[in-house]
Amino acid sequence: MLSRTLPPPPPPVHLRTWPDRQTMLTDRGLALHELRRRHLGVHRLLLLWLCGFGAVIGWALLVRPLKYIEDEDATGIILGPVLATLGLAALGPAVVGVVLGIRRDRRIRELTDAWLALDHHPVSDARLRSPGLSLLWLLSSLAVCALGLWASFAAPAYAEPGRDTYADVVLGMGAGLILWLTGLVGATKAAGHYRWALRMRAPAPAPSGTAR
Repeated sequence: MLSRTLPPPPPPVHLRTWPDRQTMLTDRGLALHELRRRHLGVHRLLLLWLCGFGAVIGWALLVRPLKYIEDEDATGIILGPVLATLGLAALGPAVVGVVLGIRRDRRIRELTDAWLALDHHPVSDARLRSPGLSLLWLLSSLAVCALGLWASFAAPAYAEPGRDTYADVVLGMGAGLILWLTGLVGATKAAGHYRWALRMRAPAPAPSGTAR
């Protein structure tokens, strides 16, 4: 099982015991590589999509009791509360997962900046920009946003009177909104990484040195 523990921050100046600069750069590079993987790895993108899919499933289960009410189906008395409970059970963890992911990304950025402040190594630091991964995040997230917008507007626009009920429209618009928000989270993350990569191009301060 993959560890959920992030690399620790660099030790304070008075506790640094690196024998030389090269050893410090090695530890710095390993920590930054791991932080980059935790931040922009494909597994994080798949996890975001999984949370979005779970939220769509939860929303569908929550809306289903409305269908029973509109159809005046007596089975809704029994199945309605059950489906609503299952919907909340699917929707809640999905929302919590996205929120925790955003907080984790913030912590990763803080740790990355702390390790970068130790020294400046253009060769290894250039890999942190990850243009390919950030572009993957951006394009795929924009595609999800477009799908969500289409679903949100298509649900009421293409509803057929007498066939599609109010519950069907609510289901389509809600699912579209969830997809749009999921894509927006990914696109915002990609844009934030791009701005951060641009700041990395600025001249860095002189190396602070290491404690012996």
